[in-house]
Amino acid sequence: MPTWGYSFRIPEEEKEKYVKASLREVSISPKHAVEIAREIKGMYLEEARRFLEDVVAMRRPVAFKRYKKKVPHRRGLNKWYAGRYPVKAAKYFLRLLDNLANNAENNDLDIERLKIVHCAAHRGRKIRKYIPRAFGRSSPYFDTLVHVEIVAKEV
Repeated sequence: MPTWGYSFRIPEEEKEKYVKASLREVSISPKHAVEIAREIKGMYLEEARRFLEDVVAMRRPVAFKRYKKKVPHRRGLNKWYAGRYPVKAAKYFLRLLDNLANNAENNDLDIERLKIVHCAAHRGRKIRKYIPRAFGRSSPYFDTLVHVEIVAKEV
């Protein structure tokens, strides 16, 4: 088993104010995960949960700022032109926020005062699959797994 680390260092003197959670090797789109992580960073926990529930219900789009080629406009984007509704990735992020809230309860932190200070999505390993084609050939059908990590602080 690999030992997982975080790309965020918690200061030693404030260690009891922080809580963290992670998803490892989930099968979601890495591009969608990066855009959602950028969007919810800096939000309070309940605000991020409401945002992701609206994304799953397709009421609010996620602004695509990095992976925006050929992405159409969506109604409700503030000061941006490209966006989508990444429903599958948003469901995984909701599970991650539930895990973060449970970790905060175990550490006796106030959930209403939790602010997301770090949220990142990294590409994991590739699952290599091949689809058989005509005349004895095959085409690659790869699936990229994603690692998502989130750190919140009680403010």
